[in-house]
Amino acid sequence: MGDTAKSSETPKKSFIKGLQSEFKKIIWPNQDTLKKQTIAVLISSVVLGLIIAILDFIIKFGLDRILVR
Repeated sequence: MGDTAKSSETPKKSFIKGLQSEFKKIIWPNQDTLKKQTIAVLISSVVLGLIIAILDFIIKFGLDRILVR
């Protein structure tokens, strides 16, 4: 039972070292790329939101016409 406490410390240290080495491999975007991608995401979100709102309005209008008659 004493071996489990000792062996539980070793994976934590290797995990941290592995995590640090993986973070060194990350290529972070520069500020210009980040701005362009942020704008693209915002525009896409707004356009998709408008499309969903228009479809919702059309479906609601169609169902109201069908159910009223």
